[in-house]
Amino acid sequence: MFEAFNLVDLLPYIAVGLVAQIVDGALGMAFGVISSTLLVSVLGVPPATASAGVHLAECFTTGVSGISHALHKNVDWKLFWRLLIPGVLGGVTGAYLLSSLDAGITRPFVMAYLAAIGVYLLVRGIRFPPREHRDPRFVSPLAAAGGFLDAAGGGGWGPVVTSNLLVQGAQPRTTIGTVNSVEFFLTMAISITFLASLGVAAFTTAVVGLLIGGVIAAPFGALVAKRVPTKTLLVMVGVVLTATSIFSLVQALR
Repeated sequence: MFEAFNLVDLLPYIAVGLVAQIVDGALGMAFGVISSTLLVSVLGVPPATASAGVHLAECFTTGVSGISHALHKNVDWKLFWRLLIPGVLGGVTGAYLLSSLDAGITRPFVMAYLAAIGVYLLVRGIRFPPREHRDPRFVSPLAAAGGFLDAAGGGGWGPVVTSNLLVQGAQPRTTIGTVNSVEFFLTMAISITFLASLGVAAFTTAVVGLLIGGVIAAPFGALVAKRVPTKTLLVMVGVVLTATSIFSLVQALR
């Protein structure tokens, strides 16, 4: 059952949801990794529970964000279908595996993964953009890996998929919009898997704040994607995630 909550308790999560979703909508990544880092390191929520809660919130935020990107014509529908099925299959597999393992075992690995994602984004930001744009070739295996890591690590679909598609030379605007749109179906599949494995109790009320903030911010991400340099956002998110995740990893290993 959901815990009792009040507005004061929700405010920090609403703020995090706002910031995370604006960055996610503009960059195609970061809502899951930022939110999961907060839930696991600050609140001490078990990784499986944190991932389940974040993905439940993302069912709403990614739905709104995806519609917004479609309205702004930021979606490449050919790429959309190439990402969808392998991404969902990878996500379901990752959710099932994470829900089957003890939280004490998975916590250090999850935080190490999030720290690695932060470093990865920082490096990609420094090296962005590619010299030319071209259609990406390595798509289906990338989607499967991204979906798996997103569920098992509490986030990572955007960092893994969007960054690699951009490195392959894909157009930033349509890549970001397409990856965000596919993420709605991915998070639905992952949430259903967690619900079947962990039950309703896994979706704690702490995520309600993330949901409120994320839904409010979701329509603005598509606008930010057109106005804020991708390189700037990549570097900023990379620095923040690397610092917070390394701190959380040290705490988890104590």
